[in-house]
Amino acid sequence: MSSPSIASQSQISTEEVRRIATLARLNPSSVEEERLAGEMSHILDHIEQLKELETSDIEPLHHVLDLVNVLRDDLPRQSLSAEAALKNVPERKEDCILVPKVIKDFDHSRTSNATSTQ
Repeated sequence: MSSPSIASQSQISTEEVRRIATLARLNPSSVEEERLAGEMSHILDHIEQLKELETSDIEPLHHVLDLVNVLRDDLPRQSLSAEAALKNVPERKEDCILVPKVIKDFDHSRTSNATSTQ
């Protein structure tokens, strides 16, 4: 990618890049901050150029293709039986898929809304 040949009108500082990076939970190096500041400034310059275009006679575009509805009709049809749907599951109990527990036991006594079951 080539660098812009015209001096940037919109100057983004490395401090602004750092602030944006913090909001995005990124940690760019100082070299990357300098590069990003230049790239962001260049993007803002392009936006300023686009603002100069006359667009009052241009109809807003919702999609690049003239699509109306690309979804199929929702028609009733034969579905899989429970046996067919469950034939390849690694572990099951009757018509249910058994999966490993991934949530730790919750200690209800540590919540303010805990109620006694006694």
